[in-house]
Amino acid sequence: MGYALVQLVNAVLSLLSFFIIASAILSWLFAFDVINHRNRFVSQVAYFLDRVTGPLLEPVRRVIPSLGGIDISPIIVLLLIQFVTTVFNRMAAPSLIYALG
Repeated sequence: MGYALVQLVNAVLSLLSFFIIASAILSWLFAFDVINHRNRFVSQVAYFLDRVTGPLLEPVRRVIPSLGGIDISPIIVLLLIQFVTTVFNRMAAPSLIYALG
């Protein structure tokens, strides 16, 4: 049970990282006019990614302004997710596996 819980937490953190990277790439494609919002599928994907990553990125965007039009908040959030993953796997995961089996 504990091992499954650890795997679930790691999977959710990895999925969040993937969504943040996909959102950043999609925003670059919009900025360079490679794709546009008129495509319904692209618009729905962008809306979904914005709704998922927005609550993670907005607090960082409020603290750190964009640097000449470059938004570094995804990089900072990805680093924080990596930090949380490492701390969880080193400290909490062994005790969860030991306690829950």
